[in-house]
Amino acid sequence: MDFILEEKDASDWSYRGEGAVNLVLAYTGSSPAFSGKIIRVQKVVRNGSIEETERSALSKHECILWKDAGSIVTSPNREIAEQMYVQCVMIPLLGSEFVDPGVRILVSRGFLESVERNTLSQRPGWRVNAAKVDCYADSVMLMSDHSVFPQGISEGAPCISVEIKPKCGFLPSSSFITDENTIKKNVTRFKMHQVLKLQQLKIQQLSEYDPLDLFSGSKDQIHEALKALIATPQNNLRVFLNGSLIYGDLGGMKFVEIEAFEDHLKSFIHEENGMHTRRFVHLVGEAILKLGVLDRLLEVQKLDKIDIEGAIHAYYDIVSQPCKLCRNSGENQQFGKYSSLHSIPVDESLKIVRDYLIAATAKDCSLMISFRPREDDHPESHYRTIYLDSTKQRFDVKAFFIDLDMKPLNKMEVYYELDQKIVNCYKQKLKLERGAANKGTIEGYEAGN
Repeated sequence: MDFILEEKDASDWSYRGEGAVNLVLAYTGSSPAFSGKIIRVQKVVRNGSIEETERSALSKHECILWKDAGSIVTSPNREIAEQMYVQCVMIPLLGSEFVDPGVRILVSRGFLESVERNTLSQRPGWRVNAAKVDCYADSVMLMSDHSVFPQGISEGAPCISVEIKPKCGFLPSSSFITDENTIKKNVTRFKMHQVLKLQQLKIQQLSEYDPLDLFSGSKDQIHEALKALIATPQNNLRVFLNGSLIYGDLGGMKFVEIEAFEDHLKSFIHEENGMHTRRFVHLVGEAILKLGVLDRLLEVQKLDKIDIEGAIHAYYDIVSQPCKLCRNSGENQQFGKYSSLHSIPVDESLKIVRDYLIAATAKDCSLMISFRPREDDHPESHYRTIYLDSTKQRFDVKAFFIDLDMKPLNKMEVYYELDQKIVNCYKQKLKLERGAANKGTIEGYEAGN
């Protein structure tokens, strides 16, 4: 596109939400060019330094890592490389039907500074403290707003969209997981991470959501997962009506109570009072099963075959550094437990780390599923349709994966440290619970004598 977003244009973009890397803004102005669009604006760590290599292109080792992945390494800057990553890596894995790579458009510094000011009061406090808008970026990602349908045959019909962050849908079984951390093979990463987030005051209560239910392929278990997400949305579930948020948490701030959510659904789902949320769960469950999108996502997640506890060793070989883990444990890098990882050809090490980072993208992305009621007299739609038997309604449905960010290679140590922190925090919780239970048993015994 030949135009550039200037400072005067910033008021036409409203805060929709954010993740660790980007702010998401939806267009509210009158220009047909941006109608039904969103932009993703990059953030930078607050009070952190930004290396020129981070902004301009991939690092030397990242160029080696992605050398066979299309145009990623020849991209002029990191923003273009991110877009090429989606096109060259994620679309072939997840399917072009379910991925929108977007286009980059130029922005002025004044536009970004104005966005920073305009969104400050709407952002969760802990997000504000962690990162700010990258006002030195020269472009943003422009994408279709997948919470609505493009204008067309059913113009005027309501559109309901659910955004789900599924998280990791399987339990690791890697032999490289240490004996001290075998709990990872029995308890989901999501459940363990909840304990750490509660300790850090990032959430107000533990969620009962189990990603294994959502990925199970069982209608009943999928319904259980969706009900748990609705009960405690956190940043894992949001619902939009015609592009406006009607249910969900954003950084621990609840926008809508369940009763109000029921009221919003009345214009969309034909059902008796008190039953709308239940039918909505059934509708989303039908879409997940019919579209098969989570089956695709799970396949990509499972590219992580040896867990971060194995992949970190391959990382040190790629960057030609002595393995800190082997050194800290007193093991000999060539003869210890992980010697098999340190003795493989570099191409195999590259594949291990590349697959781990691709899987990390799949474990952290979101899925947007949108529904629009169809009347029997409407012309044929090019969208897939879902029939909700309980309400005798038919819906157009579309699904897209979003937030398919390329994970930086230089964060491998950070990923390992977070993994250990999550596991240790959960193990400490179990230890305290066992101690309290044992104490209660002894006191109970003594009280009875």
